[in-house]
Amino acid sequence: MTGRAALRLSRLRRTIPEGRGGATAEARGGRPRRRGTQPKVVALGGGMGLSASLAALRRITGDLTAVVTVADDGGSSGRLRDELGVLPPGDLRKALAALCGDDDWGQTWARVIQHRFQSKGDLHEHAVGNLLIVALWEQLGDHVQALDLVGRLLGAQGRVLPMSAVPLELQALVKGHDPDRPDDVDTVRGQATVALTPGEVQSVHVVPHDPPAVPEAVAAVLDADWVVLGPGSWFSSVIPHLLVPELLDALTQTKARRVLSLNLAPQPGETEGFSPQRHLEVLGRHAPKLALDVVLADVAAVPDRDSLTDAAKGFGAAVELAPVARTDGSPRHDPELLAAAYDRIFRMHGRIGPWR
Repeated sequence: MTGRAALRLSRLRRTIPEGRGGATAEARGGRPRRRGTQPKVVALGGGMGLSASLAALRRITGDLTAVVTVADDGGSSGRLRDELGVLPPGDLRKALAALCGDDDWGQTWARVIQHRFQSKGDLHEHAVGNLLIVALWEQLGDHVQALDLVGRLLGAQGRVLPMSAVPLELQALVKGHDPDRPDDVDTVRGQATVALTPGEVQSVHVVPHDPPAVPEAVAAVLDADWVVLGPGSWFSSVIPHLLVPELLDALTQTKARRVLSLNLAPQPGETEGFSPQRHLEVLGRHAPKLALDVVLADVAAVPDRDSLTDAAKGFGAAVELAPVARTDGSPRHDPELLAAAYDRIFRMHGRIGPWR
């Protein structure tokens, strides 16, 4: 960061009320939290799946970091990425909104940054939060500092980090992407296209093939008590974290306990017809050295518990089944129920932390 940008950041920080949240106590300029008073949790993913996990986790810990995928190339994020060459801000925005508190300040800002303009011009469907994040990136020249500042403004109850400092292109090998050639395997490019493919995704990779991880994201994983992976779009939001070498190394080396949170239902296109255990199988193919401690699934979404238990054993993990879905029948997680499931896992599996 340049000297002028650092001075501008210092001035901006002083204009935001000290009582508002965002990032960590140290990043806010306040007193650091006493270590050991609550679990340090890192959640990895993207999109609505990560948002659901964050909305639950912020209810049980204040030491929370989201590490977000940066491969989105659709909608407002894709347009800003193409025009300005920036990281796609959309999943970062959603994570910040999920970390907003339930008070008037938090909910007002959550609505504001999620608001999309409706027009007949170039602003149509752009999200306010995307524009705010990109503006601060350009002003400060630092992804992490800018996101910390947005978090302070929103009163976010945690920190949001991109998994990589460069925008990534997701590519997939897909069987039957062209319905006229159902047996052919094609390379499909772009997260938005992969997510909606009518074919069967065989594997995914990112371009560049060896992307740099954000150092703060690596440090957070290594320093965590618990790491939560998923739920979310399996090939386009969850697995991409395992394709960043430094981040994968941190996930395999960390002393943190690792929880894999499964989706409530297969995603049309991307994981159509997948059983819960098949989600684990494709995860293992992309990261064969990854170990897990717990696999969390909704009790109503697992028709064959024995098969899921066998698949989890391949990662060294136990299976926890709990009611975590909303009661309205939609395939969405209930924040309170998911929070209760995470809280029980944190207390009952492995180390009983000094926060209890």
